[in-house]
Amino acid sequence: MANVHYRIVGHEDGWAYKAGDVFSECYATHDEARSAAERAAAGQRLPGATEDIEYQDEAGDWHEEVSRGTDRPETDVTG
Repeated sequence: MANVHYRIVGHEDGWAYKAGDVFSECYATHDEARSAAERAAAGQRLPGATEDIEYQDEAGDWHEEVSRGTDRPETDVTG
């Protein structure tokens, strides 16, 4: 199972959360950034619809697979 880690960091004279190398929007306070990160983390855990997906990999090859709506990552928020 995949893990998504959200980390609260100082950003642009305020606060943001980071998932991997991606920053969220900027928040005025640490508490606002943490609340937003917790909402994002909770949303990642919600089940969705099972559907057929098609995607292209880095080599340019196309793939088809079934994406199960119940296959959700574990999440956590730190900072």
